Amino acid sequence: MLDHIGLPISDYARSLAFYKAVFAPLGYGLVMEVTPEMTGDGSSAAGFGKGKPDFWIGTSDRQARMHVAVAATDRASVRAFYEAAMAAGAKDNGPPGIRAHYHEHYYGAFVLDPDGHNIEAVCHAPEA
Repeated sequence: MLDHIGLPISDYARSLAFYKAVFAPLGYGLVMEVTPEMTGDGSSAAGFGKGKPDFWIGTSDRQARMHVAVAATDRASVRAFYEAAMAAGAKDNGPPGIRAHYHEHYYGAFVLDPDGHNIEAVCHAPEA
């Protein structure tokens, strides 16, 4: 069900060093960084894992919010998730589409739940 999770942090450099140190003994490492230039909003993020980033940390103007991404089997499911969420009262946080700064086939949609948590549906497969 879960594809990845993200924690908001207050000090990027401090948290990056911390998670590099604590995950190393477990065989997890830094897989990807997303720069402020890539996000376009001044935030930074780092993804840790084994091959694929499963655990993310990042700065944001919404420091108290969580990010949870649910795996979708195809792009149609991502679109259906987004439509259902909007109909249920979610706030748009990024409509369905390619997020090439993650990878070329990353197709996701983002909504804010009633408490402001960033909930995502994502499909990593190329369009069929």
